[in-house]
Amino acid sequence: MDLPCIQWQDHVAQKWTGLNPELKERFTSLREIHDVFKFAQTLTTQDDLDFVQCMSARYSVQKDTEQAAKCRERGNSSFKTRDYTAAALHYSQGLCFAPRTSEQLSMCYANRSAALYHLQHYQESLADIDKALKNGYPSHLVHKLEDRRTQCLKHLSVGQKAKLDHHNPASKNHQDPDITSGPLTFGICPQVTVGFSPEKGRHLVASERIAAGEVILNDRPYSCVLIPGMNEVKVKGGRQESEKGVLFGTEHKRCHRCLTKTLCPVPCEGCSHSRYCSTSCQQDAWEEHHRWECPLGADLMAMGVMSQLALRVTLKAGLRNIQMAEETKEENTKSGLRCINSDCSQSSNSSHTLYCGDSYLSVFHLLHHLSRHSPGMRFLCAVTVATLYLKLSKAGPPPASWDLSGPSRATSQSPDGAEEEGGIADWSQELWLLGSAVLRHILQLRCNAQAILTLQDKGVANSPVQSSQEIRIATAIFPTLSLLNHSCCPNTSLVFSTGTSADLSGSDLSADFSENVAEYSGTARGVTVTVRAAKAITPGQEILHCYGPHSSRMVTQERKRLLQEQYYFLCQCEACSLQQEEEDEDGTEDRQQWSGIGGSQHKPALLCVRCKGSLKKCSKDRGTGFICLHSSCGHHMSSSEVSHRLQEIRVDLEEAVDLMERERPDEALRLLKSTQRQSGLFLAETHPLQGELADAMARAYATMGDWNNAATHLEHSAVTIGSQYGEESIEMGRQLFKLAQLHFNGGARGAALSVIPKVRRLLCLHCGPHCHELQELQAMEDCLRG
Repeated sequence: MDLPCIQWQDHVAQKWTGLNPELKERFTSLREIHDVFKFAQTLTTQDDLDFVQCMSARYSVQKDTEQAAKCRERGNSSFKTRDYTAAALHYSQGLCFAPRTSEQLSMCYANRSAALYHLQHYQESLADIDKALKNGYPSHLVHKLEDRRTQCLKHLSVGQKAKLDHHNPASKNHQDPDITSGPLTFGICPQVTVGFSPEKGRHLVASERIAAGEVILNDRPYSCVLIPGMNEVKVKGGRQESEKGVLFGTEHKRCHRCLTKTLCPVPCEGCSHSRYCSTSCQQDAWEEHHRWECPLGADLMAMGVMSQLALRVTLKAGLRNIQMAEETKEENTKSGLRCINSDCSQSSNSSHTLYCGDSYLSVFHLLHHLSRHSPGMRFLCAVTVATLYLKLSKAGPPPASWDLSGPSRATSQSPDGAEEEGGIADWSQELWLLGSAVLRHILQLRCNAQAILTLQDKGVANSPVQSSQEIRIATAIFPTLSLLNHSCCPNTSLVFSTGTSADLSGSDLSADFSENVAEYSGTARGVTVTVRAAKAITPGQEILHCYGPHSSRMVTQERKRLLQEQYYFLCQCEACSLQQEEEDEDGTEDRQQWSGIGGSQHKPALLCVRCKGSLKKCSKDRGTGFICLHSSCGHHMSSSEVSHRLQEIRVDLEEAVDLMERERPDEALRLLKSTQRQSGLFLAETHPLQGELADAMARAYATMGDWNNAATHLEHSAVTIGSQYGEESIEMGRQLFKLAQLHFNGGARGAALSVIPKVRRLLCLHCGPHCHELQELQAMEDCLRG
């Protein structure tokens, strides 16, 4: 969740309601972040701390031996059914709950080593064997571990290690789009400059022509927070596991620092929530922020992702960077946000001086829109931050590196609470700047937070054909990406990668990629984003990306409303201007509800049940509902009837998908055929629901081994995708990739070879020439050509 939990929102709302009018007026009149934070401090009491304590009980992140034992038992059940992936995840959860002195710790390590062995992750299995022995594994069972160690070494000794490391590691980044070697270069390409205007703020503009598919920038987040509760992991049996109350989310299978997927996470020694892909990530997270988050874990979960991210940015920056940013704020304002940091780009082009690279200054100077937030939202954020600041001050003394009276020193506190040497005795007056900085960042995040997205397959894990959907796994703040303004029809594509970053400069980046711009080179473990041109961009054009409301997914009025509410601007992009004119002409402002929106907006999506003519939304002077365009028919359908018919189709589609997840594809296919016959009487071929039905039928046929029928229906689905998102969209690329797989599996050599070139072009355009789908595509083509 982005905002605090509803209980805290209600608590703060009551606090606001209870303020006398004079205090409300005074608060509303405040225009400086410092003043708002100090005002909230005066209102924060022990009652607020007690309420947080009570509220956060449901988010407990304490170590718990009993919970560790239950997780191990679930792992044993999965192990018996040979679902070794689920078993490893359950054992990992047990490790996170197990106290360091508990026998459950060694037992979970031992059991996980067995699951990893069966998954052929022999090196990781050996590591868990060592950890089990180190943590007091029962002596009468040690022979089992030694036997397993012998087997692991046997497999590794016959040349399997290199193969496994390359093809099947237990900790693996499945989303890394560019897999090459060498350092990753961060920055903006030389064909782009940073501009500034009072209307647009800082923004990127093409100074030279940029070809479609070219990399415009690479960026890494200043900080990010994994979103808990996102159900990402499938196990055998599909929904059967969730019916038992066991469902793995992003927080169970991804590193809480670099977001890498892993089956064998390293648990935090202080809490049961945080886990990491390696001891390196664990230590880096501890030094950077988790040493303070750990004792506040449950409170931060209750306070929401935005509060935690704002705090994490502040803790990473530290007091010195915050004071430096504060000292330059007035100078920046006078000089039009001129960059004054020595780390910033020093270019002859003055527009570059607006850009401070990936330094904290770039984050600090993002607009916070204090006066545009509603008084209620300002009050919620301010009281939340003041309460967290008070909790933080009670958690222990500040780190030594924040002591401005002496030289900066590295911090070295361990999860068990051992105090570092030379720390500040208490939270002095200077440290209120930290609280003020957290408030600044939480207000900034409403307009500048970036969702980190990844593709997730829908359905059973071993399904021969998967439909995918984008899910949001984390929220981050990117210093350079934040320079891009919004368009509902952007000229860029974004691809996120997690884990160990790769070298983009050695692939499709020019050698002088970061010349005259702020840049960073080095092998980096963490999240990165690559922005590519989705179409040719001419000199003088602004570089734009979509903040969420996209013209292919949402109608104009809805997009404008959402953008105005969250980002405080009235969108006047090309898509909004053109589509608004069309909608004003034909009265289709709420077409999204009926047609599925997007690229298909100009095509009829609803059919008359009498004559198969096109239905059109009634004009305002002719009442509500829809009317057939054929003058000889003129059949009228009410809005409620249209909604009812669409809902029936959606219900049948969901039931069919559920049947496939329960491995009953024949029943699913019968239902889908019946639904498709009914939908054909009412929906045009380009309606998105027709595409979803065709896609589901393709999955059902493929599950039954009927590759030809599967390919036929997927081709029908691709027609709908092209109509909705466009023939050059990434959505079309992904759909055609599935089609190539079906043709390949069905032995249709000619059909597969004919579709592969278009798939390659679209994936290369949006994801780069080294994405893993292109590697699979190349392997298919090599096999087909013999």
